[in-house]
Amino acid sequence: MPESRPEFIYVTYIETTPEKLWEALTSSAFTRRYWFDTEVRSNWTVGSPVALVMSGQTTDTGEILEADRPRRLAYTFKHELDEEMRQEGATTVTFTIEAYGKLVKLTVTHEGFGAGSKLFNGISKGWPAILSSLKSLLETGKALAIPPAAMGIEGVA
Repeated sequence: MPESRPEFIYVTYIETTPEKLWEALTSSAFTRRYWFDTEVRSNWTVGSPVALVMSGQTTDTGEILEADRPRRLAYTFKHELDEEMRQEGATTVTFTIEAYGKLVKLTVTHEGFGAGSKLFNGISKGWPAILSSLKSLLETGKALAIPPAAMGIEGVA
């Protein structure tokens, strides 16, 4: 029997345009506003590196697999800080953006985890918080102040 490989899928509808959502996902100045002061750094061309940098420290790295502005973005995702998660290897995160009138459907798929993955448990808490804050910021101009404890981050107030 093949080994189970968990995958995370999150779908939300945001009142914005595909271009504004693409900019929100790829602009470091914008990501810092809703992604807990995290900059997403890349030139967004296939084969280029991508890094998530929080307060000057690289937390995750990867490589751009697909960049079809403003419809689809995919990159590998490898956690760098936690030794156990770093040993798990790279996974893949894909953002699919579809226009529906005044709304945009955003589907985030994060896959490639091994059974019992510690990273899978972490992203299952992190993505909903990050994407809820993104939706709030795009629709109201104000990101959510989600407490780190809600995402399972220990020792942070």
